Amino acid sequence: MSFDGSFTHAMVHELSQTVATGRVSKINQPYANEIVLTVRANGHNNPILLSANPTYARIQITQIPYVNPAVPTNFTMILRKYLQGAILKDVTQAANDRVVHLHFTARNELGDQQELHLIIEIMARHSNVILVDQASGKILDAIKHVGSDQNRYRLLLPGAQYITPPKQDLANPFDGPRADLAATIRDFPNQEVLAHTLQTQYQGLGKDTAAALAEALHTPGDATEHFKAFFAGFDAPQPTLTVSAKNKTSFTAFPYPTDGKHQSAETLSALLDAYYQDKAERDRVQQQGSVLIRVVRNELKKNRNKYKKLQKTMAETENADEYRIKGEVLTTYLYQVNRGDTTVTLPNFYDNEKPLKIALSNQLSPNQNAQKYFKRYQKAKNAVVYVTEQLAQTQANVDYFENIMAQIELAAPKDLIDIRLELQQGGYLRDHDHMKKSKKKRKQKISQPDQFTASDGTKISVGKNNLQNDKLSLHTAKRTDIWLHVKDMPGSHVIIHDDAPSEQTIMEAANLAAYFSKARSSSTVPVDYVPVKRLHKPNGAKPGFVIFTGQKTVFVTPESDLVDQLTANNK
Repeated sequence: MSFDGSFTHAMVHELSQTVATGRVSKINQPYANEIVLTVRANGHNNPILLSANPTYARIQITQIPYVNPAVPTNFTMILRKYLQGAILKDVTQAANDRVVHLHFTARNELGDQQELHLIIEIMARHSNVILVDQASGKILDAIKHVGSDQNRYRLLLPGAQYITPPKQDLANPFDGPRADLAATIRDFPNQEVLAHTLQTQYQGLGKDTAAALAEALHTPGDATEHFKAFFAGFDAPQPTLTVSAKNKTSFTAFPYPTDGKHQSAETLSALLDAYYQDKAERDRVQQQGSVLIRVVRNELKKNRNKYKKLQKTMAETENADEYRIKGEVLTTYLYQVNRGDTTVTLPNFYDNEKPLKIALSNQLSPNQNAQKYFKRYQKAKNAVVYVTEQLAQTQANVDYFENIMAQIELAAPKDLIDIRLELQQGGYLRDHDHMKKSKKKRKQKISQPDQFTASDGTKISVGKNNLQNDKLSLHTAKRTDIWLHVKDMPGSHVIIHDDAPSEQTIMEAANLAAYFSKARSSSTVPVDYVPVKRLHKPNGAKPGFVIFTGQKTVFVTPESDLVDQLTANNK
């Protein structure tokens, strides 16, 4: 389901009950298009997410953790200036549109009371979050600035007059049905056509909401009562997540008559957290990690091309013995070779005296021609050693960058900080802070690995990137702890903080190792485990690389439900 006007109606009702009359305690902008206002209400801190993300625009209370940037944005500073400590008086919706107003009362610098509106417009790529002074109607700032070259109808710039989005000449379904409802149903007996017609008559109906309404109106009985009962469902929601047979997930304020497996949530906000967590995380990682992804892809391409060239060179060195044989045959039969000849055919005593045709330089003496073949032989022989070393080193680089790419694919936004640091330390990414000589550079701390608790209470740690993995496996873990890693594939280092864990704990930790690896979507994944004391990091090895002996192997199928359970055990 899209975040349509009807779902917005239900969300506004939920927010009004939960956070109205609360006080703003924190304001953060963890991501480019998203603001989190923490409102203290009814004895609880409620982080309200206002997302102007082009794909996932929405407003909700979120419990998904986030990481703030080191330096707050200008928009964050404006919001803190005007809204820090402000009282959230009310949450309202503009008609049944996807426009929500958060009404605040605050004190300005002179101590005078000031009425402010923080407005979120949920309109796909045109989504925005705008702070407006109610008295003057002037925009104080917006998360996205929109000038006259982008929109001739209205400006969304500091100092401009706030103009509401163009009004739709459609009925608000929460005011009741139109007088022509019965005629509409009669004129459009086809359910799909009726659904489309309802969208042209009533405001805020997404495609799936209109389809569900059309089905309800085709039920025998009073159409007006069916209409009212349908929209009453948004005022007493039963948040529902639906997974279709094709594994497509959708969310609705209450169960729609669609096929699939239904799951309920306690609140609309919890429903959105469940729906958006993975989708929004992937999007944020793609946005924030775009530079890292580009660098790693370039390094992968460069090393793969180098490997192909080295293989070609290695194939050429297979002719080394041919050069030696020609040199020795020439040396043996020098008296039969004349200076100025360009070719000579001599018996090959290495191959039953068969004729061997040898190319010559007419500028060199017979002996010099023989020595030239010996030099080519020695060069090819030396190249074998060099190329073999280069092939191994280049393959190691390919494996390393494939591992980094897998870590980015599995990363949460907070994990990208360590990956960026690792690439900077390796010289693959420029450290912009180093370029700013006026700023004193501080040593960046490596973030902590994720923590889980097994069913029997044993603690388990999971490194999410190479720097975490090195620190966890080689410095933090005890020598008697148990180390796990998915076999022959990029993945996380997992540590069981116990020297004799139960078989169940080993299987649970193995599940974590498989889940936080490139094999997340696979079944029957092999996972090696071994005491930490058997780990060894070779000199000069890349971050996250270790070797080990004496391992045992178990096979697991990654289960997200088990990961959630082990996460919950840790709280």
